[in-house]
Amino acid sequence: MSTILDQIIESKRKEIEAHKPLSSVERFRREGFFWEVSNRSLRDHLLIPGSSGIIAEFKRKSPSKGWFKTKELEVEKVVRTYNDKGAAGMSVLTDEPFFGGDLDDLIQAKVISDIPVLRKDFIIDEWQIAESKAFGADVILLIASCLSPDRVKTLALYAKTIGLEVLLEIHDETELGHICDEVDMVGVNNRNLKTFEVDINTSLSLIGQIPADKPAVAESGINDVETILTLREAGFRGF
Repeated sequence: MSTILDQIIESKRKEIEAHKPLSSVERFRREGFFWEVSNRSLRDHLLIPGSSGIIAEFKRKSPSKGWFKTKELEVEKVVRTYNDKGAAGMSVLTDEPFFGGDLDDLIQAKVISDIPVLRKDFIIDEWQIAESKAFGADVILLIASCLSPDRVKTLALYAKTIGLEVLLEIHDETELGHICDEVDMVGVNNRNLKTFEVDINTSLSLIGQIPADKPAVAESGINDVETILTLREAGFRGF
């Protein structure tokens, strides 16, 4: 029986297959508005003394909760607040079928803000990374559950060659082997992408096994200041 993650990845493969012939990587290089723009470093923003460490997210819906930010909601209203209230970075969901996002949300977030912007999507192909660069991302997310260790290394290396930072997301000990020199930060998702159950202890149990030179980011299930303080004391730099 297929999981929600399986369905998302299958949908993503079809999406790439349909869009790839319409926009080549060379076209992204030639016409991408942000291709020559210097990227903002999320890693640096997390490590700045006094940083909030918060990576605020713009997400319109989720498979588990449905719509909570409609298409009518202007990105600017949310993004300006994140930017002005001290977020260290911003995560923008761009998957449309399951999360209601699109690349226009990413562009608007980049133009409106002056903090690093992470494209949050299910990236499985170099073409998506080039697309991310062209549409304003400073950082991409690679999800270990969707990729082999070798594929993480290959995709992360490509991202580095075009000036993007890489946040690798893991969920359990079996995915620690996906961590490689080419990734800049390591996130621990407290939400199991196969069951959507959330447990903050997932982060606490893995922090000791994340390399010290890669800022650790705790993802999902963070609802109060006390949780952030607990995670920060454990060694996390991003939330």
